[in-house]
Amino acid sequence: MRYLPNADGDRRQMLEALGLRDVEELFSDIPAAVLAKYESTGLAAKSELEVRDALERAAAANEGSSRVSLLGGGIYDHYTPSLVGHVLARSEFYTAYTPYQPEISQGTLTAMFEFQTLVCELLGMELANASMYDGATALAEAVLMADRIRKRGRVAVAANVLPQYRRVLDTYAWAAGIEIVDVPFDATGRCDWAKIPEDVSGLVVQTPNAFGGLESLAGVKAKLGDALLVVATYPIALGLVEPPGSFGADIVVAEGQCLGLPMGFGGPLLGLFATKSDYLRQLPGRVAGRTVDADGKTGYTMAAQTREQHIRRERATSNICTNSALCALAATVYLASVGADGLRRVAQLNLAKAHYLADGVRRIRGAKLVFDAPFFNEFVVRLAEPAGNARARLAEAGFVVDDPAELEALGVGNALRFAVTERRSRSELDRALAVLGGKR
Repeated sequence: MRYLPNADGDRRQMLEALGLRDVEELFSDIPAAVLAKYESTGLAAKSELEVRDALERAAAANEGSSRVSLLGGGIYDHYTPSLVGHVLARSEFYTAYTPYQPEISQGTLTAMFEFQTLVCELLGMELANASMYDGATALAEAVLMADRIRKRGRVAVAANVLPQYRRVLDTYAWAAGIEIVDVPFDATGRCDWAKIPEDVSGLVVQTPNAFGGLESLAGVKAKLGDALLVVATYPIALGLVEPPGSFGADIVVAEGQCLGLPMGFGGPLLGLFATKSDYLRQLPGRVAGRTVDADGKTGYTMAAQTREQHIRRERATSNICTNSALCALAATVYLASVGADGLRRVAQLNLAKAHYLADGVRRIRGAKLVFDAPFFNEFVVRLAEPAGNARARLAEAGFVVDDPAELEALGVGNALRFAVTERRSRSELDRALAVLGGKR
């Protein structure tokens, strides 16, 4: 048995030690209703060969690899250099676990430290943790952190934050007893800074936002008094855009999938989390630090671990019990391999190609961009036909586009969102424009 390698004799010995007759008796406390539900699925034990055949048939039904992705909304189809996969596949990283013993985990700890350093440089912040699960949970943890610091029980959140981020945030805030106050967006699709409420622990803003618009952060921090400015951002955009730290942000989070991770079916993902050094004690997750040993040689160790597994639960900053170490390594290798100039070039390609598509859309009769705010590589379009019809025609032609329901959840109906990365060719974009214009 591939995943349960114990022989029949081994299992009998373990059952005898427990005073049980068989495996069914071991699980006899499972309610009958649960077992009945499982049995009703029709699942039965199968051999490894049968399972493999079934999975291959299911995988063959997927059409994603043969379609051109114009998907956005937080996860993007970026190119990953082959070096990333090569390093990830090395056994010393691929099989590594939590570095509880620093003396035998120097490689893992070094990678974590380098990741933190790169995140700080990218986001313009002083301190970063060794990663979190994803961008959405990182944002939710940032809100909890802001309220731990200011203790007002209320946090203002821009209404143009990505819906999946908001759903996760609402769940965290509800459980923590934190009130979420919406800050509306204006006709440009950007946050209306005049509507920021008073007496809040912090303000959450996302840039680029759910519509792809770049928020202007200049002067926002000054409007908040002592409330914390929490910014969610897009790492690739920072190849061209000034980082949030330059505008006085107190906490910056991001989804790191764009840094060397595939889209998959929405994962695995990587949460970036950075803040000011004054808030180290309130930082969730863990921090790797560099030091020297008794012989004066450079070494790495865990410098801070404020999770409940390591300290008293009531003092823990988070119950997230790990970091996305392998995904963080992918981001580290990606950033180190492309370098500052390479990241700037990738960002330039994203910007130029997205605007090429947007300019083409403007020339289609009856089509227009919904918002006129500056955008990076993502924008929202309203066509002369229903958005669902246009999406279906694009799908038939081999393009995959976000579900209009995501925009409807934000109050923008009958619209499509397009995201363009460096992977899209001019011929692909021209073909998408032809489909949108009614041609085949």
